[in-house]
Amino acid sequence: MKTRLTELLGIEYPIIQGGMAWCSDAALAAAVSNGGGAGIIGTGGRTTEWVEEQIAKAKSLTAKPFGCNVMLMAPNVKDIIELICKEKVAFVTLGAGNPVPHLATFKAAGVKTIPVVPNVKLAKRIAAAGADAFVIEGMEAGGHIGTQTTMALMENVLANKFDIPVLVAGGIGDGRAIAAALLMGADGVQMGSRFILTDECPAHPKAKAAICAATDTDSAVTGWSRGHGVRSLANAFTKLYHEKEIAGVPMEELMALGTGTNRMGIFEGDTVNGTVMAGQSLNVLNEIKPCAQVIADLMKECEATLARAAQIGK
Repeated sequence: MKTRLTELLGIEYPIIQGGMAWCSDAALAAAVSNGGGAGIIGTGGRTTEWVEEQIAKAKSLTAKPFGCNVMLMAPNVKDIIELICKEKVAFVTLGAGNPVPHLATFKAAGVKTIPVVPNVKLAKRIAAAGADAFVIEGMEAGGHIGTQTTMALMENVLANKFDIPVLVAGGIGDGRAIAAALLMGADGVQMGSRFILTDECPAHPKAKAAICAATDTDSAVTGWSRGHGVRSLANAFTKLYHEKEIAGVPMEELMALGTGTNRMGIFEGDTVNGTVMAGQSLNVLNEIKPCAQVIADLMKECEATLARAAQIGK
């Protein structure tokens, strides 16, 4: 399938993997890329040495393009950027900070830039600043979220007819959702939760099982009232956090409460006291498969949906 995204990155299908903290390593990134999408190594919370090891490992596992996700507020972000440029990684997705000051650095190194944006204003800003593409991410996504839904973002942003590829993220869990984004005018999608449920993802088996068992009402957003919403599976931790949030405890106490819970839940398997960040489209996330099979199934369903759409009204 050809779109502006597949042509930009030199990939077979218009799917990139989300840069999920503690989940997105070289093995997962390479498996997604080998399956025809574009895999991503998540650098958030990681040392520069770990990222360097993972880039080298990914290069040994795939000859296809892969990228890195860069958290711009990370304390070692300067070193991470220098490393990515030195290693000539194909592309980066950028979030948790202002990407504009870094676009020229990546461009000079031949690394394509794909910032994640939450609204029309920022989409126009990063497009004008020279980004190669961008992701609009709705509040249905797992992890840190904005305030607009995926549908509203697609309607608001895609109406502007940007001259660079636009990707959609947030609750994109199956091939029907990919088709919907393409029909709305997107050039591809970013998917996170779907790739947690793969053989190659290093997420703990208990975390994977919790996602498989979850239904559509089983996610919760913490930190919403403080302007820092994070979506994960509802559990004892989210209940405690909500109680303290509603009680008005200081932000510093809430931040301390949440520190380390992502690793505890998704990587170590404590699905009661840790966080398992996952999007809202939980009922379609119920089976663990190899990445190549996941991507093949997604595209088969996407193409079938597009074919049905073409017959509407005929």
